[in-house]
Amino acid sequence: MVEWVVAVGAVGKVIRFDEARGYGFIAPSKGGEDIFVHANDFGEQRHLVHPGMRVEYEVEAGERGLKVASLRIIEPVGAFRPEGAPNVTSSRSAPAGEDDGLCDVLSPREFMYEVTELLIERVPTLTAAQLSAIRQSLVDQARSHGWVES
Repeated sequence: MVEWVVAVGAVGKVIRFDEARGYGFIAPSKGGEDIFVHANDFGEQRHLVHPGMRVEYEVEAGERGLKVASLRIIEPVGAFRPEGAPNVTSSRSAPAGEDDGLCDVLSPREFMYEVTELLIERVPTLTAAQLSAIRQSLVDQARSHGWVES
């Protein structure tokens, strides 16, 4: 099959990456189909790959869909904290192990971050569009119950 480059200089985030299998997917910043990425596309930095990592890449059409042709990590190599990730800390003052019957109330952003991390960990096959739809539905539901700040 003939492969051709379909996008140059695209930017996106790694949404999931399976180290054992050696591949994952990138969600383009401008939206669209998730892009397949192989561990070899990261070269010597493959051990640093994590969800939320920002990358610039070229896309080519492969036999099974879009895939990375070349890639460059945008974010600095260092301690991992996804871009825009809130510093989630509890506002409760009860000592660990003591339950005062209250629950933490998170901001919508904090709640969405927690949901995203859980979904990526538990259901790594979700597409970016599915992940986004599920997150929004859960935030709306949580807001209606007072589980997140309005």
